[in-house]
Amino acid sequence: MEIREILAHNLKTYRRARGLSQEELAHRAGIDRTYISSLERCVYAAGIDVVDSLAKVLGVEASDLLKRPERGASRRRSTTGSSS
Repeated sequence: MEIREILAHNLKTYRRARGLSQEELAHRAGIDRTYISSLERCVYAAGIDVVDSLAKVLGVEASDLLKRPERGASRRRSTTGSSS
């Protein structure tokens, strides 16, 4: 998994876990919604300041957005449905 894919996976996971739409996350972080969509689709590589802004809104450390998911984590999440 490449770093863009890791960021995309973690960004989407944390955003959904907090019940935020791409639009709401973008608004709170001062970023365009289409940029959030592009990050989640691995179109763009985010700068460190953007990663920091997103992390603050999501209530996590910037490093959490860049941590490689545990093996099988995405499979467990997709088969168990959403969790709160």
